[in-house]
Amino acid sequence: MASLFNIFRKKKEFKSYEFQVVEFNLPKDGLVQYAQWLHPGEFGNEVKQETVNFYRRYVKEGDFVIDIGANEGDTTVPMAIVAGKKGLTLALEPNPQVFKVLTKNASLNEAITNIKAFNFAATTTDGEFTFGSSDPSYGNGGIVGFTHDEARNNRYSFQVTGKNLSQHLKLNFPEYLEKLSLIKIDTEGYDKEIIKTISGAITQYRPVIITECFGPSTKKEKQELFQLLVNHRYELFQLRDFLDSAPEKITINNMSGKKTFDILALPM
Repeated sequence: MASLFNIFRKKKEFKSYEFQVVEFNLPKDGLVQYAQWLHPGEFGNEVKQETVNFYRRYVKEGDFVIDIGANEGDTTVPMAIVAGKKGLTLALEPNPQVFKVLTKNASLNEAITNIKAFNFAATTTDGEFTFGSSDPSYGNGGIVGFTHDEARNNRYSFQVTGKNLSQHLKLNFPEYLEKLSLIKIDTEGYDKEIIKTISGAITQYRPVIITECFGPSTKKEKQELFQLLVNHRYELFQLRDFLDSAPEKITINNMSGKKTFDILALPM
């Protein structure tokens, strides 16, 4: 009995995971190096030609793209391949456990990409925020204290830096804003709060937005996300994956289920 108890307790303890660099030979874009995080819940991400092709529908070489909640960079790298060396890909990830992997991915493929990675969360104001996770090794998680699931996500937590993204962009990348073509957001239900903070850029530059309808969020929160995008004059589609060539149109009635899914928001 004691042995079983120790096994169970061990599963609840923090463990730091390293990464491994692998290579993928894409039919169109050639050899791509990629750092895979060895966290058992995250391991196995690949760079696929189909994913790169998906982003090419909305991004062209030389564009400015932003990945918010980039994790290890599994969406950052395909986006950056499309934007290319002449473009700029910003990748934001507040979790220091996975940020080291994202940093590695930002340093790979420098002949064909231009990635700048930042270890902060996109938040309403600059300051310190609580990052919470249900995983003791922080393979998932996000900012807590704004939604109903605070208790669930606050089991394992630490403080992270948050910055207002709109102010950060105006201060550090004003020359790229005219080329802003796509923003991807995946922040465990915090997505709508980020959209509010960058509403000026959305209105002015009309980027394609890929965001997440987070399953554990309340129906009210999900419908607020829907209405926020519709009010910005976007048409919403449900993505089954980042290969989807025929996404289904979303109505507000789709925003009440418990399943997490990605939203493709196209400016009208």
